[in-house]
Amino acid sequence: MARMQRLSGADWPHLVVQRAHEGQAIVRDDADVAMLLGTLKEAAREELVAVHAYVISIDHFHLLATPSTDDGLSRMVQSVGRRYVAAHNRRHDRQGGLWSGRYRCTVIEAARYLLDAMVFVEQHALRVGDAQHLGEDRWSSVGHHLGLRADPLIQDHPLFWALGNTPFEREAAWRRRLEEGLSSKKVAELSNAMHKGWALGSDEFLQKVQASVGRHVQPKPRGRPRKQVSPASEAPEQGTPLEKQ
Repeated sequence: MARMQRLSGADWPHLVVQRAHEGQAIVRDDADVAMLLGTLKEAAREELVAVHAYVISIDHFHLLATPSTDDGLSRMVQSVGRRYVAAHNRRHDRQGGLWSGRYRCTVIEAARYLLDAMVFVEQHALRVGDAQHLGEDRWSSVGHHLGLRADPLIQDHPLFWALGNTPFEREAAWRRRLEEGLSSKKVAELSNAMHKGWALGSDEFLQKVQASVGRHVQPKPRGRPRKQVSPASEAPEQGTPLEKQ
């Protein structure tokens, strides 16, 4: 069966995951993380992709990013894949690939989903038990948004800036948002859309994305479509057999 075309488009936020082959690690220590982040920063600058949030785990990474061109995100991830794997292999004296196939992503409507997607990314370490407290995760952008450090990879989205008039107000608002977290239903919604390649947003937004990419952007309803009954078949029969005799 043909592979479904991946969602991608200029000026839409994308929630992305890229995984390693099963049993492989994409990073082994802080030096690997620094090398991956440096590669991401260089590729994002070259391909004009704004990265709003990220988290790096042992065997995968998540990004929330907005490309300026239709193929900018794809080109950025491909560039990271080539450069980082080559450097990683040299450093660890290994050969072969690292990634488990192509990256997966969803396109989201910023007004409805962007801040939730940021929480999804920056609360990942807490959610899976890799960190115990907010800001403890050094392998994500959470420290940047809590004012603990400046991250040169991050370009904040206007919706994050709208959380407050000063850095202190934005950081406090973001801490509250992270502490509130997401419902299990919202986590599942974002995760399923990201892994299956479905867009998230209002009907108007979904129609716009579908017209742009030329394929369905939401799963079709399950089951067979309801049979359409023609008006003629619904008309009462003219006379019963007895009446016709």
